[in-house]
Amino acid sequence: MTLLIKGMVCYRCIYVLEREMTILGFEVLDIMLGQVVLRATDDFPQKMDTMELMLKGNGFELLYEKKQKIVNGIKEYVEKGIDMQLASGVPTRFATLISDQLNKQYDTLSALFSSTEGITLEKYIIFRKLEKVKQLLIYTEMSLTEIAYAMGYSSQAYLSNQLKKYTGFTSGHFKQARNSTELLKHQ
Repeated sequence: MTLLIKGMVCYRCIYVLEREMTILGFEVLDIMLGQVVLRATDDFPQKMDTMELMLKGNGFELLYEKKQKIVNGIKEYVEKGIDMQLASGVPTRFATLISDQLNKQYDTLSALFSSTEGITLEKYIIFRKLEKVKQLLIYTEMSLTEIAYAMGYSSQAYLSNQLKKYTGFTSGHFKQARNSTELLKHQ
């Protein structure tokens, strides 16, 4: 049985959902952003209320609409684009990637995303890229210059300005968080 899940935007979401589904007694056959495949069981209908409560408690919800499925697809390709960009250092053309993968005009997809999610697709991409930048600053030894290059930013200064504008913090703040994390590991 395949379920479409709203709110799955990163690999941590996959981990949390797989763990929670297993705790509830479901056998997870496959899981990816926006989708969980479970082994069908006779008691599945009785467990649906419990599953929906668990999903809501973790910030997710079941999808029933075609539009939401498309939005989840957009989110999945944004994450894939960020990962490709990080691996290659070549800026991803998100408009091309998303429209090619979903076989729809980018303007149509962007309008659908904005109306469904309450944020423009462009800002969502910026926020997701900045989340990855924050993770890299905290959990790796990469410098801001290296991260800017790897993430396809035009310069370290531009990335620094975006960090400050959208998070309210400088890269130094996240590096301090890394140092605090390292101190906790050694204690």
